[in-house]
Amino acid sequence: MLITTTNDVPGHRVEVVLGEVFGLTVRSRHAGAQIGAAMKSLTGGELKGLTKNLEESRQEALGRLTAAAEAAGADAVLAMRFDTTEMGGTWSEVCAYGTACRLARL
Repeated sequence: MLITTTNDVPGHRVEVVLGEVFGLTVRSRHAGAQIGAAMKSLTGGELKGLTKNLEESRQEALGRLTAAAEAAGADAVLAMRFDTTEMGGTWSEVCAYGTACRLARL
């Protein structure tokens, strides 16, 4: 599965547009991460636990996006983007979305 943030792929043409696909995950941060983040905010620096959680969330959302595109019969996802929303102060929603397509080599 080719996943790209661009609207086209050099050397290929879009043969069929199958529509929008997305992968979504919602995660909660555990109390230890919240306390650690609060303490770290006093001194500054990277919040490593929260960074790790966000990276894992993006990978999970990307995996779900790929599965949705494959289920639609796509071999590529164009114009892929991530959207992140904080919900309730302790939950993070990560959505990967794009346009599922089938490409043909020129």
